[in-house]
Amino acid sequence: MTKPDDRPYSIEGRQLIAETPDLRVQILTLAAGEEVPWHYHSEIADSFICLDGPMLVETRAPRVNHRLETGESCDVPAKTAHRVSGEEGGACRFVIVQGVGTYDYIPITQASDG
Repeated sequence: MTKPDDRPYSIEGRQLIAETPDLRVQILTLAAGEEVPWHYHSEIADSFICLDGPMLVETRAPRVNHRLETGESCDVPAKTAHRVSGEEGGACRFVIVQGVGTYDYIPITQASDG
């Protein structure tokens, strides 16, 4: 798996909880105005659990906005473009479970945001 600090974006905080070659569990903190930009994974799914929110997990194909309050969760399957942010640009904190499989981070450029 890619190390958490190898990403092409920066956020306020990352706490690695557990990691194996095909599974990772982290707590991510987004400050106001931060986001995990549009991307997808070719093999793994992302599961999100909101710790402090509200937060948004947006997907494409299908286009869905998951609004999560504290304690709520959602899953994003492999090959589904998604981005994560606090609602209306606010701060949020969440658990992310990534797996099972080989991790990759495939960014989507602004030109293909559709």
